[in-house]
Amino acid sequence: MKLFIFIFSVLISLTSFAKSYNLSISEKIVSFSGKEKKGMAVNDSIPGPILTFTEGDTAEINVTNNMNVETSVHWHGLILPNFQDGVPYLTTPPIRPGKTFTYRFQITHSGTYWYHSHTGLQEQQGVYGSIVIKPKKQKLKYDRDLVLVLSDWTDEDPNEVLRTLKRGSDWYSIKKKTAVSISDAISNGAFGGLLGLWKMRMPGIDISDVYYDAFLINGKKEIQYSELKAGERVRVRVINAAASTYFWTTIGDANAKLVSSDGVDVVPVKASKVLHAIAETYDYIVTIPKNGSIEFRASAQDGSGHVTAILGSGKIRKAMIVKAPDYIERTKNSAGMSHSMDMTSGKKMDHSMPDMKMTDHSSHKMMNHDMKKENMKMKEGMNSKGSEFSYDILKSPIKTNLKDNNVKNIELNLTGNMWRYVWSLNGKTLSEVDKIKISRGEVIRVVLNNKTMMHHPMHLHGHFFRVLNKNGEYSPLKHTVDVEPMKSVTIEFPANETGDWFFHCHVLYHMKGGMARIFSYGDKRDSRLNNFALSNVLDMDRHWYTWTETKAASHYGSIELTSSNTRNQFNLGAEYGWNKNLEADISYDRFLSDYFRVYLGANTENKIEEELGATETVGTLGLKWLLPYFIDSNFRIDSDLNLQLSFDVDYLLFSRVAIFGYWEVTNDFGWKTKLPNNNSWEKDYVWNLGLEYIATKNLSIFTSYESRFGAGAGISYIW
Repeated sequence: MKLFIFIFSVLISLTSFAKSYNLSISEKIVSFSGKEKKGMAVNDSIPGPILTFTEGDTAEINVTNNMNVETSVHWHGLILPNFQDGVPYLTTPPIRPGKTFTYRFQITHSGTYWYHSHTGLQEQQGVYGSIVIKPKKQKLKYDRDLVLVLSDWTDEDPNEVLRTLKRGSDWYSIKKKTAVSISDAISNGAFGGLLGLWKMRMPGIDISDVYYDAFLINGKKEIQYSELKAGERVRVRVINAAASTYFWTTIGDANAKLVSSDGVDVVPVKASKVLHAIAETYDYIVTIPKNGSIEFRASAQDGSGHVTAILGSGKIRKAMIVKAPDYIERTKNSAGMSHSMDMTSGKKMDHSMPDMKMTDHSSHKMMNHDMKKENMKMKEGMNSKGSEFSYDILKSPIKTNLKDNNVKNIELNLTGNMWRYVWSLNGKTLSEVDKIKISRGEVIRVVLNNKTMMHHPMHLHGHFFRVLNKNGEYSPLKHTVDVEPMKSVTIEFPANETGDWFFHCHVLYHMKGGMARIFSYGDKRDSRLNNFALSNVLDMDRHWYTWTETKAASHYGSIELTSSNTRNQFNLGAEYGWNKNLEADISYDRFLSDYFRVYLGANTENKIEEELGATETVGTLGLKWLLPYFIDSNFRIDSDLNLQLSFDVDYLLFSRVAIFGYWEVTNDFGWKTKLPNNNSWEKDYVWNLGLEYIATKNLSIFTSYESRFGAGAGISYIW
């Protein structure tokens, strides 16, 4: 009888705690900005429904794809079997159109988490939602939960957004009015800083790459929860599900306490202002006041907008308003940054000495001494966090230190090229490197050095890691860590899983640009993935982007076609002047580094300035190098052994007006054809100078003087 009762209780335990959800992903017409646009919704909602579990449950989630493209769902922050992680082609099969995939896994820990598509740019289009996991025994005292999901929305197709960034367009910065022009810099005493940025081939100080038409909180621009009653203690679970926006979050409750980060409890601490990185979660305990309400405010870090939630009813206790960044001041303060960039890229920082005691914060200070020493030279206005918010406020309530007798040290430099919008680690994109091999039983210590002027939220799938801070043995556990511009963060975790796990920047467009790696335990690939090639994951940064620019003016017309991926580019162009000069080029370019490429091609031109007036076609071999100050240089030799050197510049003069120029010299050796005067060392100069008014993302109006064609004006259109 006792045996029967035991077996029955086991069966009950295996079934009674299973919790099922059915999720359906479909296209949906939405109007977040006032314009009707196509998005992607989970159960007809953006964000998708809240999935609620209790620690110990078995989650069974049936995801049906009602779209005509593949999709997937990643359970962000959850510790689960590798096959359930939801990265298509890497850990889990993609969900084909019309198909249903069942995710089934044990819920092993509590906290605030979220889910999102890991296919293409679907996360930006609305495929995301929240997860709340209650502990078996409630440790914190509060009356109810409130989930707030922050996100950003663009009316553009996200693939078009990425294509725009790939062609080097400044349109989003111009539209947000965050671009600093030459006239702005000169009139405000920031020209030296602007030149310093140009010297480093940085177009200017920027925080977010994309212009957004709306910021949302639970799918709305503003929202009120009047059902919250006076005196109630509310656990506010905040999730940043944005594709590329950091938010400053403030709360109109001076006694609000931050109690959890990334689903893991921290020692409660007052935090009036938090920089909430993409993909992080933070929980707060707030008390609804008598005869009043509390404002929760999330302001885009770049100052381009904000969202609010009102908790309760009655008189509102306002949250702090975060001042928009002063881009002029930031540009001024970048004047001394050139040395810092040279220091961090030219000297290897020893962050990974095997005998370091990582529980001693002095070692963390020592590891970051060089970087911090340089950062001290940069004024507060240049530092987007500074003393306002730091991970040092996060302290684990229990010791998190790891044994360091079997440590694998890894150093990853966060690198990027805004000019071509290529993002990388140690100068290489995901498709250009092997997996990072790790072994079970090791402690993996990773030093992340940010060599760029943008924040990067780095997320590791399937693991929690320690973020080493001043709290030493009590350093907090997280699954996503913000790495500030020109700063360094050290994380470490025990290698105790199996399979391959994705590690990437959670700025969606940076990940697609190549800033990702795969941590691999070296296990044999799951046989259920045999029909799904891993190359589909690696190809995310090999995608080709194509654009065409045409110009029609009173003195000449031209067309240029460019098709480019991370390391390769094809160019086809033709130019016709009203003096009947026709020139056409075709080339294949190979990027050997971010700014240096070699090319092979052909050029044809009718030499109308020569008496013969013949059309000449030659092969070309050359190199192009983007020099400091954004001087685009080109040196080539053709099949007639003629040499050509040219320089091309384009700068923002006023808020929407650019100045451009071109200078070219050709040494015409005349290996095949002598000029009529028999001078085989004839030099030919070509130059132009002009102004361009940037009307829209695709349309510009320009005027210029061209040495071959004279003066004129016209329009330029890119598609």
